Amino acid sequence: MKIEIWSDVVCPFCYIGKRKIEKALDKFPYKEKVEIEWKSFQLNPDQKTNPNISTLEHLSESKGWSMAQTREITSNVVNMAAAQGLEFAFDKAVVANTKNAHRLIHLAKESGKGGAMKELLLSAYFSKGKNVDDFPTLISIGKEIGLDEEKVKAMLESNQFEDAVDQDIYESRQIGVRGVPFFVLDRKFGISGAQADEVFDQTLEKAWTEFSKNNIVLDMAGKADGESCDADEKNCF
Repeated sequence: MKIEIWSDVVCPFCYIGKRKIEKALDKFPYKEKVEIEWKSFQLNPDQKTNPNISTLEHLSESKGWSMAQTREITSNVVNMAAAQGLEFAFDKAVVANTKNAHRLIHLAKESGKGGAMKELLLSAYFSKGKNVDDFPTLISIGKEIGLDEEKVKAMLESNQFEDAVDQDIYESRQIGVRGVPFFVLDRKFGISGAQADEVFDQTLEKAWTEFSKNNIVLDMAGKADGESCDADEKNCF
């Protein structure tokens, strides 16, 4: 069963929501039969990257809040993150356009590492104060999960995956996504936002019930890989 998640790498509730769906899956008996696909979404596609100011300063200026107000408002989000084991540092977070970060996720998806890349980018922005639109930073993050440095560099210096990012965003509009995170389970059930834990638990169960009605799901007994012959008999003796 597939779970598609539209989110941005500078969205605090996307990181919190990621932890919530992970917690739900950790309790789910069929976790190994669930595939997660990360979909691109940009909260502000026109955002100009500005490493000279923090996200707190940017919020204060763009919202017309005092810095004291900004810290008070964001402290609630920091506390929500802490409840999920996450440490947010808005005072260090760098204002950045996320298009290139999303392109990097698409590159990582080609080798089955989209989830790992998503995690590192969220951590880089919210916890480590890294510029997620900076090419050397993105190349370094790519290397952390084993991507080839030259391949990442070539991708960033081209327009590779721009269409894929745009397609994800277009698709989000087609299914009515107005905010992120947005979770789509088996293309039948949706969760909007980082909702209460029980919402994730219950929706996951509902989606699986519907999925299993139309798909044969085997409960495997014994070891995952017992002694056997391959269909082509190459590994029989």
